[in-house]
Amino acid sequence: MTTSQLTEQIRLKKSFLCIGLDVDLTKIPQHLLKEEDPIFAFNKAIIDATQHLAVAYKPNLAFYEAHGIKGFQALGKTIDYLNENYPEIFTIADAKRGDIGNTSGMYAKAFFEDLKFDSVTVAPYMGKDSVEPFLAYENKHTILLALTSNAGAYDFQTQQVEGEELYKKVIKTSKEWKNGQNLMYVIGATKTEFLQEIRKIIPESFLLVPGVGAQGGNLKEVCEFGMNRNIGLLINASRAVIYASHGADFAEAAANEAEKLQQEMASFL
Repeated sequence: MTTSQLTEQIRLKKSFLCIGLDVDLTKIPQHLLKEEDPIFAFNKAIIDATQHLAVAYKPNLAFYEAHGIKGFQALGKTIDYLNENYPEIFTIADAKRGDIGNTSGMYAKAFFEDLKFDSVTVAPYMGKDSVEPFLAYENKHTILLALTSNAGAYDFQTQQVEGEELYKKVIKTSKEWKNGQNLMYVIGATKTEFLQEIRKIIPESFLLVPGVGAQGGNLKEVCEFGMNRNIGLLINASRAVIYASHGADFAEAAANEAEKLQQEMASFL
């Protein structure tokens, strides 16, 4: 999927909502545990109920890897279901990978060729040769961890390095990498005070913004300081949507929460 196609979907749905599929078996409705594949059953119901309100889905790999082979099978079934039934929806593998070049090449092959995700999150700490294997794929996107929403982000990301915050150096340096036009960036919703400075560096790039809702991020402020002429935002909501109810009405409740976010987004568009 190209960024122009993603923008087209945003304008069509009047939404830039990304729903995180972070499936915790201790939190899903108990009746689903009787299913052959509870994770996929939960995901399918959430997707079917919210696909008209969201432009992206983001499975967090940790919630699947924790269940070994069965978890990977559920992930594969989920991405196949999305690609076959809702190909217009942008898919994000929230894997936070990043390793030496040949290893990153294998990660890229796994997510882009085998699982057929549109994008993957990548940690930039090991530098250019750990990221460029992901960037080599045409019409696939690498979402670089730039300024995250967790409290520990201040341990390193905002530290001064030669008179400039480290996260700014990461973003500026990444623009020079081969196929850097395929980059998107993770910017936490709890860091809205930094968005204006970030937009000076990457005015046209898409930003994946977690932290709205459960982590306290403010959607209005994110839009005010982060939106560009092509919208340029994907706002992720996970727990607030998918765990809106723990009963039989869980999918309907998720759709209601997603619709609240979509309507708020429509007002900013």
